[in-house]
Amino acid sequence: MTRLPAIFFGHGNPMNALADTAYTRAWSAIGEALRPRAILCISAHWYIPSTAVTVADAPRTIHDFGGFPAELYRVEYPAPGDPSLASRVQALLAPLDVRRDRAWGLDHGTWSVLLHVFPKADVPVVQLSIDETKPPAFHYEIGRLLAPLRDEGVLVIGSGNVVHNLHAYAWGRHEIEPFDWASRFEARVRELLLAGDDGPLVAYESMGPDAALCAPTPDHYLPLLYVMGTRKPGERASFPVEGVDGGSISMLSVAFG
Repeated sequence: MTRLPAIFFGHGNPMNALADTAYTRAWSAIGEALRPRAILCISAHWYIPSTAVTVADAPRTIHDFGGFPAELYRVEYPAPGDPSLASRVQALLAPLDVRRDRAWGLDHGTWSVLLHVFPKADVPVVQLSIDETKPPAFHYEIGRLLAPLRDEGVLVIGSGNVVHNLHAYAWGRHEIEPFDWASRFEARVRELLLAGDDGPLVAYESMGPDAALCAPTPDHYLPLLYVMGTRKPGERASFPVEGVDGGSISMLSVAFG
């Protein structure tokens, strides 16, 4: 079986689900080149005090946001689940206690991207939560443990944003240039990814004031660490999607393989 890549998507604004932009067209192009048997997604929006995996046969579409047009709340992404993949994830992460969750479904960090990547919603999707009580190194190690899935027909994706500062975001205003701190931090992340120097990226909180502005909360940054953890020896990072939205939201995607 051909090894699949692992991809971190900068998902940005939930309205990207309905948009036709350079970002969403790039997401579509990624999907056209892939045919996984299933997807495991680590989304910034399932950030809870435990590690859990979805096991529903038909996960619900979660509209986990407020203040958007009614059209967005009508979007459904009816991809099937994959309880067997959930069991495989539990086995790979043992002896870590991974709770089987039937209540959660697919949040917008997952479906707003997959609507473009696999618009037919015909690839089974499982979500893995981010344990908010654990340090960054824990999440990177989880990625390392999940790496065998890439050789088993599973597309491992993370969904968040390398730079995610909503307080500085240009809501409803004209296009603005990225803030200097956002550009500097994203450039440093890219440099380290290309060099295969994971240490500073895992210890991102020690990367200075730019990191504090770009990742004021961990939730959108941590999915990158899972994807980094799955990198195989000698694999080089690539960036199939680039750009900064609203001055303070990086749309950068990172792929290995």
